[in-house]
Amino acid sequence: MKNIFLIIFFTFLISCAQKSEEVVTKIESKELDEQMIDAYNEGLKALDEGDVLFATKKFNEAELLYPQSDWAPRASLMAAYAYWTQNYFSNSVDELNRFIKLYPKNKNLDYAYYLLAMNYYDSIVDEKKDLRPLIRAKEYFTLVIKKYPETDYALDGKYKLELINEFLAAKEMYIARHYIKKEKWIAAINRLKFVINNYGTTIYVEEALHRLVEVYYTIGLENEAKKYAQILGYNYQSGEWYKKSYKIFNSNYEVSKKIDKKENKKLIDRIRSFF
Repeated sequence: MKNIFLIIFFTFLISCAQKSEEVVTKIESKELDEQMIDAYNEGLKALDEGDVLFATKKFNEAELLYPQSDWAPRASLMAAYAYWTQNYFSNSVDELNRFIKLYPKNKNLDYAYYLLAMNYYDSIVDEKKDLRPLIRAKEYFTLVIKKYPETDYALDGKYKLELINEFLAAKEMYIARHYIKKEKWIAAINRLKFVINNYGTTIYVEEALHRLVEVYYTIGLENEAKKYAQILGYNYQSGEWYKKSYKIFNSNYEVSKKIDKKENKKLIDRIRSFF
């Protein structure tokens, strides 16, 4: 009988202890929730006032206070955004990479990848500098377009990709001109053909075609020079680069216009067919 009473009493104590723990846990949870929201709001206020470093500190604090809440990934993204607004690109990239690793199924993953692309895009200086930001920006914008094609991020990504390709083509042309100046003809030809094949929608295609005419004529491959002059004439007959190419040949030479226009191919397809 005594044993039964002890068992019942022990069970009662356990039950009371569990209820007490539940109450304490709820109170602590509520306090953490309030602290987290306070920290998040402090971060927003600091960001609005331009104090980015304090803002990111508060956003990170909010995430750490309640990591299992929906506010945690939001705070992490806000920290990355805050860094980006003041050109702390490497900090923002680190924050975004951590976000992607910790929250791989978050609904705002499309924005995280887009902001990654923007960090690299905004760190681009010019075509003569480091190519890494250009390449990385292109990778992430391409990823956004493929994985999230219906988003506004994809729409803006397509526009940004066009500008990136202009930068990359400019870089290739800069190197090609350098090779021409140094009379490294094969290297120059390879660069120029790379521009035509890979950046066919950029403004540099016309110049690349002219430079090929120029190089081939210089090294004595006149038939090759005429071939590229024909392509240039077919597509850009009224352009300045075509006029410069025409002047390379003697006065008795006329660029052939007997190209079958019924084929109705795109420029890049026509150019590639010659290689």
